[in-house]
Amino acid sequence: MAAAFRKAAKSRQREHRERSQPGFRKHLGLLEKKKDYKLRADDYHKKQEFLRALRKKALEKNPDEFYYKMTRVKLQDGVHIIKETKEEVTPEQLKLMRTQDIKYIEMKRVAEAKKIERLKSELHLLDFQGKQQNKHVFFFDTKKEVEQFDIATHLQTAPELVDRVFNRPRIETLQKEKVKGITHQTGLKRIAKERQKQYNCLTQRIEREKELFVIAQKIQTRKDLQDKTQRVKVKKETVNSPAIYKFQSRRKR
Repeated sequence: MAAAFRKAAKSRQREHRERSQPGFRKHLGLLEKKKDYKLRADDYHKKQEFLRALRKKALEKNPDEFYYKMTRVKLQDGVHIIKETKEEVTPEQLKLMRTQDIKYIEMKRVAEAKKIERLKSELHLLDFQGKQQNKHVFFFDTKKEVEQFDIATHLQTAPELVDRVFNRPRIETLQKEKVKGITHQTGLKRIAKERQKQYNCLTQRIEREKELFVIAQKIQTRKDLQDKTQRVKVKKETVNSPAIYKFQSRRKR
């Protein structure tokens, strides 16, 4: 009850205000009040403490002290500026990383991988890029057999079919059955041209799948770097591979 009475009495008290600057001192500006002095004093003491801490740090500085940050910081006009590290990425990779998400990249990469598998199953990688992938080695006991060796006779096929790596029937098969499919040279050239076109498409898709894989890895690396865990860079970033970091092992609760 007494506390309520005191509050009511204070509400009826006269408000005591600080006087303003007298008329004959107006040329000196506004009269400083206590709250203004308090702000000015706090700011002054804060600056003095900061200068005192800097003097102490300068006195206790070790001349042989070294930090790894010194290697990428330079002093310009009395201000420390961190050197920007240039990222080794192509303009296409940088544009795609900024506009697309890792899930979209992974989806496109999986689609490319499926198309590659389908093309490989259709083409069987026969005479890829016009070169025979495998080697056929023949073994003989004497040098005379090597000198008298005839590959067409050994494979029992026609000399015109020796260079083929597929669809190479034997002579007895050619004598028993008729040749099926296109036999004239124009049709064979057209088929070979279409096959080469498919191989070129397969090569482009393989390169595209590799690029998407690298972009996905770089985006994932940037997402991992957002973690506050301490890490050490093991390998720098290149055009064909992301940067490799070693993170501090931390026990999961």
